[in-house]
Amino acid sequence: MTTALHGATGATGATGATGTPDALDALRHWRLRPGVTASALERGLHLRGWITSITLEGSPALPALWRMLEEALRTGGAAELAARAGAGTPLRGALCTLIGRLHAHGMLVEDVAPRAAGPAHDWLLDVAARPADAAAALAAARVEVRAAGPDGALVTAALRALAHAGVDDARYAPGAGTAAGGPVLLTATLADGTERAVGAAVHPDGAFVTPVGARARAATDTAALAERLGLGGSPGPEAATAAAAPPALTALVAGAAVQRLLCALAGLPDPDSADPGDPGRPAPRFPSALVAGQDPPYAAYHPWLGGPPGPAPTPATLDEALAGVAALGDARLGVLPAPLTGSLPQLPVALAGCAAPGGGRLTAGGARADLARLVARRRAAELRLGAERRPGVVVGADPGHALGRALRRAALELPAARSARRDAYGGGPPPARHWWSVLTRRLGVRAELTVAGLDPAGTAYLAEVRAAGAARGRVLGRAVEATADDAAAFAALAALVRVQAGTLEGTSRHITSPGGELCPLAIAGVDPAPWEDEGWPAGWWARVAGREAGLHATLLGLTGLRTVPWEPAAPWARTVVTALRGCGFTVLEAPGGFGTDTEGGPR
Repeated sequence: MTTALHGATGATGATGATGTPDALDALRHWRLRPGVTASALERGLHLRGWITSITLEGSPALPALWRMLEEALRTGGAAELAARAGAGTPLRGALCTLIGRLHAHGMLVEDVAPRAAGPAHDWLLDVAARPADAAAALAAARVEVRAAGPDGALVTAALRALAHAGVDDARYAPGAGTAAGGPVLLTATLADGTERAVGAAVHPDGAFVTPVGARARAATDTAALAERLGLGGSPGPEAATAAAAPPALTALVAGAAVQRLLCALAGLPDPDSADPGDPGRPAPRFPSALVAGQDPPYAAYHPWLGGPPGPAPTPATLDEALAGVAALGDARLGVLPAPLTGSLPQLPVALAGCAAPGGGRLTAGGARADLARLVARRRAAELRLGAERRPGVVVGADPGHALGRALRRAALELPAARSARRDAYGGGPPPARHWWSVLTRRLGVRAELTVAGLDPAGTAYLAEVRAAGAARGRVLGRAVEATADDAAAFAALAALVRVQAGTLEGTSRHITSPGGELCPLAIAGVDPAPWEDEGWPAGWWARVAGREAGLHATLLGLTGLRTVPWEPAAPWARTVVTALRGCGFTVLEAPGGFGTDTEGGPR
């Protein structure tokens, strides 16, 4: 951050004018955080703190001003500096302005001796808002390292890290159900009886640290992470492999586990926070696990969705849904292949693809790459869960998205009124005319568009795009929407995605595209500009989203569809469903199944 700092007046240092203590008078109660450093600029100063930095510009005297302030803060000479800088003078005003910038960027800390000093003293002074309170919380906690035996390398390293952090009364406690030399569970009991815990394990093939939570949750996460990373096994091999883990990896994991636990006890941000120094930044959407290894050396936090199933907030915006897409496809801990754009074309429609469960490739298309990735994630999950031979399973980013997909699939079985050919150039939203123009003119596909009503009231329509000429009758795209124009638009999009994906080398086995069910999420939290009418994608999506609830009511009446949350029987399916629900996604089942697959590919 860069700030212009010009000559200040007595208004900033008000002591002389009003007698009210100013920032310089109060400076004796504060001290500079240990990690703050400064670099002189030609007409300014650059300050760096633990997690923030600031550039001050406006005067070549700033470096000298900083040296005066730094000396007073580091030597306890704040009162002497306040006496030297006369009330109402430009010098006092400039010093008060500089002090204000330091406060705003968290570079000052209250000069109160921690109630429990120790090796963690400087660390807390550097990172804690109230170091004394944080130190007291650490001193009051009773910490235990639970494992099957006291002599394991990870147990020893964890106790050493706790002692280095000033937790002198940490002790070993027997843990049930773990092998000697296997995982450990660090637990802390607070003064009010609350327990916090974190699990950790080290193997030659990998290592991890769980999120901090209750003891039962940390123990469950430890077992689940070991299974996900392939680090489990019988007690004998586990003990042998843990003992063979390199000392550096063991020390890293022990230190990371201790850091996570102590941060939780002291009220500090978790180490996985993207910007722990910014209190206004939202917390990560999902808990994370540290995953580490030795060949090659690495250590990074990864989103973890594999703990015990529990209520998770549904995505309120498209960005939150996309965070779930990334977590589900995480390279280390994800349960589904990651949908990527890679070298796939992004015009005239955006494509994203991934390996399809069961073999082959899955290609999804949409108006934008982020929408294509979300559609690919939904379909990949359905294909994966469909391996349990449940044709009625539908996945959505939220309940409305999942129900919209289920109703549209069921509606394809409805008897439609006599279909009529439609001129896609004659009306409807501009995106529909564009997609049809690209399909039939730029790509030269011979196709026919038909639209049929599904109910007498004209509140649900089925549109189909079929090939003409030599491939006459082949369905290229279908859509069910609330208006004839909407149905024609999404059918044209589906046809364009299918044709574009079909031209790729190694034709995709599964091809999918969105319908209007995605529009409410696509516009959630986004206010279209006043000029964004139906001629703009966001304006059109907003109008489609406004018709979605009415379409649901119509299709529920026409189909009699009944859906229930799906509870799978197979352990692998439960793992996938747990991860989906862990990021707020919805998994529904229509007990009667669907007779038609709207995606147009084999199940």
